[in-house]
Amino acid sequence: MRHVTGTVERLGVLQIDSVNVLARAHLLPLFARLGPYDTALVDRAAGRAPRRIVEAWAHEASYVPVDTFPLVRWTRRRWAGMDPAVLEAKHPGLLRAVRDIVAEHGPMTSREVETFVDAHHARRADEGWGWRWSTAKVALETLFDAGELTSARRNAQFERVYDLADRVLPPHVRHRPTPEPADAARELIRIAARAHGVGTLRCFADYFRLGHQVTRRAVDELVEEGELVPVTVAGWDRPTWLSATARVPRRTAARALLAPFDPLVFERRRLHELFGMHYRIGIYTPAHLRTHGYYVLPFLLGEQLVARVDLKHDRERAQVRVRAAFAEEPGPDAAARATWPAPSTVVTELAAELRTMASWLGADAVVVDDDARGDLVRPLRAERDGLR
Repeated sequence: MRHVTGTVERLGVLQIDSVNVLARAHLLPLFARLGPYDTALVDRAAGRAPRRIVEAWAHEASYVPVDTFPLVRWTRRRWAGMDPAVLEAKHPGLLRAVRDIVAEHGPMTSREVETFVDAHHARRADEGWGWRWSTAKVALETLFDAGELTSARRNAQFERVYDLADRVLPPHVRHRPTPEPADAARELIRIAARAHGVGTLRCFADYFRLGHQVTRRAVDELVEEGELVPVTVAGWDRPTWLSATARVPRRTAARALLAPFDPLVFERRRLHELFGMHYRIGIYTPAHLRTHGYYVLPFLLGEQLVARVDLKHDRERAQVRVRAAFAEEPGPDAAARATWPAPSTVVTELAAELRTMASWLGADAVVVDDDARGDLVRPLRAERDGLR
């Protein structure tokens, strides 16, 4: 549990997503950093007292350390239709009614809440907004945005089970005053900078979806306090800062598959400039526009992203299926080319990491699909000992 919660604290945020092609999105960044771990620890940390992590709207819907919850209470996702004032004008009293229902009967799913409101508010939207949410669901999510509600747990269908935030949060957080937005922003940027090590305004702002101006002000204050140090990064043409807590290792011997929602993959420009990888999440891309697959994971080996693989966990057959596997080419940087691993090393290490992941997921084997695409498909098939 110390390893799990310590990693979440260091990252600052674990994005949640309902797609379960391989494993839940929030579980994979921990696997990339810890290796095979007991995923029940995450459920325990989020769903039982003493709670160590809690759901909030942060980067997107995310798990954050409980101490971070007051810092994100003032943030909003800014989706059309989720303005509290507009919702109150259109449906007077609905927000209070939904909050009172949860207060009296919670913890509850949105479907359970809908049984307590009238048919008009429970009806699904016709215009397709918000995945056809009912008005009651919009009210729940608006209250979730405001930090009045959070998730007591996730049920077997991975639905959020809402409860009053004051009943979920531990006392030391519940009784803490909500900080002023400027103070909260400074703390969030401090967390983002610590997680990045080195980054730009865009990097830091994107981590908790903060605006440019508030991020700029927070960075200036952290520079004045000595917590951020202006630095120059070769090839970058904009101001960059190093966290004063960052430690630069002599070398990195990492081996990890990075999920589409991994914090290292959040900011695409940074990813491309540091590792030379153009990356797009396939699950949000029309099938005919996907270049590398549906659920594609970059493969980190040493200090380079050397490959990407499209994976699926076939639970019925107890297999991890490789649907595509592509090698990356080293960029023009001479230092990167000098340390780029040999193709045979990439295949051997990728096969080993796939097998480790399969074991962690409870799968018996890694199988390369007959119609799999990519230049690494054939050599991966040849790694039979590494895959089974």
